[in-house]
This record gives sequence, structure tokens and C-alpha cells, in this order.
Amino acid sequence: MPTFASIAPDKLARLIGTPRAPIVLDVREDAAVELDPRLIPASLHLPYAAAEDWAKAYRGKSVAVTCQRGKKLAEGAAAWLRHCGADAEVVEGGFEAWRDAGLPLVPVAAIPKRNASGATVWVTRSRPKIDRIACPWLIRRFVDPGAVFLFVAPPEVEAVGERFGATPFDIENVFWSHRGELCTFDVMVAEFGLASAPLERLATIVRGADTSRPDLAPEAAGLLAISLGLSRMFADDLEQLEAGILLYDALYRWARDATEETHNWPAAGGKK
Repeated sequence: MPTFASIAPDKLARLIGTPRAPIVLDVREDAAVELDPRLIPASLHLPYAAAEDWAKAYRGKSVAVTCQRGKKLAEGAAAWLRHCGADAEVVEGGFEAWRDAGLPLVPVAAIPKRNASGATVWVTRSRPKIDRIACPWLIRRFVDPGAVFLFVAPPEVEAVGERFGATPFDIENVFWSHRGELCTFDVMVAEFGLASAPLERLATIVRGADTSRPDLAPEAAGLLAISLGLSRMFADDLEQLEAGILLYDALYRWARDATEETHNWPAAGGKK
């Protein structure tokens, strides 16, 4: 039975991965997370007992709250969030309903350690083209919306990671990198437990563009062309990242909702 301020798992699943997704907060007890150490994509685990303190940070924001079954812990945390000015809803049925519906779950062990501000920090080579834009998009939309990305001189990536507590990606000899014919985006989709038809379709396009395999998908050549164009438009890597995230938002919505749609104007036989 839906509560007066609730969201169904299937509706939340349609929002996650898009710019309109609410912030997702998991307030399960630590023991429950230890029994099943996975999270709804893009969610952050916070202690329910401290809701009075952390709720203030979400003033004016849209939030979906989950606990084990969507009952007292989520209801209480959502109430505190609303008290502090957030638009907060409870995920109907909580973590168990999401899990039982077979929706994606991100292993806690796959998520890098967060910094003092609660964000994961990643580092890679400067002047990104394809993988180094696609991977940040995936992380921001499905793993950690507040993730920080550092772009540095290629020889310094690992050293910067060590000194600044950042996780290196898309360089040789690190965990988050190419594996065989797979590109880093493929690896992240798999390791974060995010496999789905739309993301696998998108991964094929990214792999084709990133590894000079335009034969893998008709869209791969177009992604390569647009990515190279973006790299020429922006001297600032972070500005390029923000522009690229919009590109991948559009590609994801196409891969999820519009692959069967075509555009034919004027229609056959129409006036020109």
C-alpha cells in the first residue's frame, strides 16, 4: 500500500540514470547492509539515527529514501528531510522490493572509499575523448552523483591517485581499465552490477568508438566524431566533461527508449 509520499521501485528505476533522478538515500541498519552489501544505484548509505543532522544538507532537493522494507527507518528519515525543506519520498517496499524486482544493485565493495565530503574521487589522463567521458557519466548517473574527477598529465595519474586518495581509471595496469577487447566503460558496467539492455547497447557503441571498431555498432563512428569535436571545442577538461555528460544522457535515453524510432521527412511520396 503506497504511503502519502512514496515512489514505486519501477518508477525510481526509470529516473535513475537521468538528470531528473532524485537523490537516493539508504538508511538501512549497518547489520542489514552487512548481510546484503549492495546498494540501489546512485544511492548513499547514511545512518538513520543522525537524520536530524544530515537532513539539513538536502534542503530544496528531491530525495528518495529506502530502508530494508520501506517502513519506520525510511519514514522517519523522510519526515526529517521534509522538516528540513527537502521533497522526500519513501521507496515502496524498500531495499527488499527493489531486490525482489530484479533491479540492478551496486556492490558496496566496488565503490571506492569516499573522501571527507562523502564523494568518491577519481583521476585519469587529461584531454579526455571517449572512455574518459563515458566512465564519469556512468559513475555520476549510477554510482555516485557527487563524484569528483581529476584530469592530470598522463605520467602522473598513479602518483596523483596515491597522494590525493583518488582512484585511477583508464590507464594501463590499474583495476579500472581495458580488459582484453573490453574498454573501461564495459568493465565498469560489469563490476558495478549495472548490466542492462540499454547500458550494454551503449557500452558496445563506446567500445566501437574507443577501440577503432566502428563495425561493432552503426553509432560508433558518430560517437567518435562528436567526441573528437568536443575535444577541439573545449580547452578545459572539466568543461568538456559537463558537455559530454549531456551527450551521454541523450545516448542513454536513445538506447533505452528510442532505438526503434526513425526519422523520415519528407515522407516517401511527399512534396519536396
